[in-house]
Amino acid sequence: MAKRPTRLRRTKAVRQLVKENHLHMDQIIYPIFLVEGNGIKEEISSMKDQFHYSIDLLLEDIPMFIEKGIGKLLLFANITHKSKDGSSGSDETGLVQECIRQIKYNFPQMLVIADVCLCQYKDDGHCCIYKKNSEIDRLATLEVLSDIALSYAKAGADIVAPSDMMDGRVKDIRKKLDNNGFEHVSIMAYSAKYASSYYGPFREAAHSAPSFGDRKSYQMDPANSLEALREIELDIKEGADIVMIKPAMLYLDIIHLAKEHVQVPIAAYQVSGEYAMIRSAVDQGQINSRGIYESLISIKRSGASIIISYFAKEIQEIILKEEPL
Repeated sequence: MAKRPTRLRRTKAVRQLVKENHLHMDQIIYPIFLVEGNGIKEEISSMKDQFHYSIDLLLEDIPMFIEKGIGKLLLFANITHKSKDGSSGSDETGLVQECIRQIKYNFPQMLVIADVCLCQYKDDGHCCIYKKNSEIDRLATLEVLSDIALSYAKAGADIVAPSDMMDGRVKDIRKKLDNNGFEHVSIMAYSAKYASSYYGPFREAAHSAPSFGDRKSYQMDPANSLEALREIELDIKEGADIVMIKPAMLYLDIIHLAKEHVQVPIAAYQVSGEYAMIRSAVDQGQINSRGIYESLISIKRSGASIIISYFAKEIQEIILKEEPL
């Protein structure tokens, strides 16, 4: 008997019936760049249609986000005055902390995730504290990271997301949260974060480029895959509720590897460089807007259940077009 796979592609209804992977707005997270001040909504030059927001104008746009199906935000700080050790990140009156409180008060249904890292608060842009001999001071770094995570939890964050790649930080953050009555706050760990050149637009947006050297001593080598699995397994053992692979599109094999080996939800971050390339290609007519859908469904197909993407405001319309109800 002849096999005819095209029978299951003949009509849209049949294709929908046998579709293996679907995008859902419930599993999309939108990254937000916060700045100090009021009345600020400025487009980021390297990331078209992405903005630096002051808290007041972010609150004005959240109803529009909700209308577009966005129910999860990932917050990043962009502050003017930075310190040597990044300890200002745990200030209870800080930018992220105040934003969390305002969002949860005005839009309690919005799930708020706060990125935990020192690069947003340190004057050298690095994700760790260094000793005088230029070695990483891991214990000092973990102490500050844990304090920042706790301050976000106190402000009302639903999830804290350590992105620093320091050994042991999930364990210390989990212990700090639990010891202070925040057992309910989840940890989404940037477990396999590669030292990628595709973070360039983000570093402009967050003003977090390191002032010396690079981050290769703590972020992962793009040549390695088994190392990613070790990092992911360690984070799970230390208490991570969700693990993340970053970047997403150039590391689909890592997402798939993780999916085969772990049983916690897997998130993938479609990073700023990936966004900028696709955005530019669509805007210049080199590919049509369906390319956005293909990029996102490839991440889902590889095994990620959660996608962090700057295309979040467009995804609901894309889903309705590509996967009509």
